[in-house]
Amino acid sequence: MAQAQPNRSAWTPVGERRMIDARRGPRLNVLGALLSSGELFTVKLWETTTSLLFAGFLGLLTDHVGKPLTVILDNASVHKAKEIQPLLKVLEQKGLKLYFLPPYSPELNRIEKLWHKMKYKWMAFKARDAGTLEANIDQILDGFGTDYLITFC
Repeated sequence: MAQAQPNRSAWTPVGERRMIDARRGPRLNVLGALLSSGELFTVKLWETTTSLLFAGFLGLLTDHVGKPLTVILDNASVHKAKEIQPLLKVLEQKGLKLYFLPPYSPELNRIEKLWHKMKYKWMAFKARDAGTLEANIDQILDGFGTDYLITFC
């Protein structure tokens, strides 16, 4: 999530402009998994998501679940990088199975609906510094399933 809000359009009276401060700074990347139990498992990173960080996330997720697990993924390059294939083989021995969605089908990836709601519905349209951004993200992640709900139809 960026400190500057995603661009949105709005109506304003003729001759007026609505502007918001576009702070620049590091991005807060959130890796997440919606589990079949309804639980949301996440890891926050103040750095670029690399394939090695993604493999580490899968390791944490596998340990957290503690039983055989199928993870449904889109085809992001970090999901398929050659450098993590040996790590994925180790995780496979621990019960992890990866299932890749067809290319160019983000509508089939349930967690994309969560990220969209976070960015465009649940977070107020305002500028944030890094601390405020992380606090807002924590509030949503901690309240997921009680204060923040999504339904899949």
